[in-house]
Amino acid sequence: MTQTPHRARKRFGQHFLHDRSIVGRIVDAIGPRPGEHIVEIGPGLGALTVPLLERHGELDVVEIDRDVIPHLEQACAGKGTLRIHNVDALKFDFGSLAAGQRLRVVGNLPYNISTPLIFHLLEDAANIVDMHFLLQKEVVERLTAAPGTGDYGRLSVMVQYRCRAEYLFHVGPGAFSPPPRVDSAVVRLTPHEALPFPARDEQRLAELVNQAFSKRRKTLRNGVKGLLDAEGIERVGVDPSIRPERVTVEEFVRLANASLD
Repeated sequence: MTQTPHRARKRFGQHFLHDRSIVGRIVDAIGPRPGEHIVEIGPGLGALTVPLLERHGELDVVEIDRDVIPHLEQACAGKGTLRIHNVDALKFDFGSLAAGQRLRVVGNLPYNISTPLIFHLLEDAANIVDMHFLLQKEVVERLTAAPGTGDYGRLSVMVQYRCRAEYLFHVGPGAFSPPPRVDSAVVRLTPHEALPFPARDEQRLAELVNQAFSKRRKTLRNGVKGLLDAEGIERVGVDPSIRPERVTVEEFVRLANASLD
C-alpha cells in the first residue's frame, strides 16, 4: 500500500536528507561492521536507515514522530531487522539498549535539540563506541574547535573532555528537503575509553567552565572569581590574565581540581 507523502514538521525540526552521494559518504564514514550494535536517532523517512540496514542487517532506531513510522517501515521492508522505539531521544535511556555491548550511535539530528541530546548521550559515554552526527555546521565547528579560536567555548571543552571530536565533511542545504537556512557538517565523536584528564568533580568542572565562558571577554582571573583566585590559577601553571578561550581542556580540569582544595 502506498503511503500519503509525509510533510516535514517544524516542531520536530525535520529536514529530511535526500542526497544519495551524501548518504553514501556518511555510511562509509560510519563503516558498519558485522556484530556491532548500531542505533540511529531520528531516522525520519529512512535515508540513512535503508543503506545501514542493507550494509548491516540489523538496526535500532529512536523516532519521536509516530506519523513517519509507517513510511519508515515501508522503506525498510525486506532490508533487515528494524527495531523502532517511538520515544523522545532526549528522555530515552540509551544504556538500556547496550545489554553488555557498546553502541555505535548515528543520526541526522534536529538542530533545535542537537546540543542537549549530545550531553544526554555523554551521560552514557561508557556504553558508546562512537557517534556520527549530521549537524548544523556552526555546532560542528564549536564541537571540534581548538583553544585560541573564536569557536572554542563551553561546548568544545565539555565535549572534548569526554570525546575525541573530528570534523568530517561539509553538507550544503540542498542535500535536505526542505532545505535548512544554514549549512551542515558531519562530525565523529569518540568517547575516551579512559579520560586523559580526569576531573575530581565533574559538576565542579562544568560549573567552572560555564562561569568562565559566560564572561568570555573577561580575563580568567575575573571569569572564575568566587571559585578560584589568581594565586590558585597560577599554582596550576595557568596565566590568570588570559581569556578563557585560550585555556585547554587539561588546564580547565586542573583549575577545577584546584578549586576543590
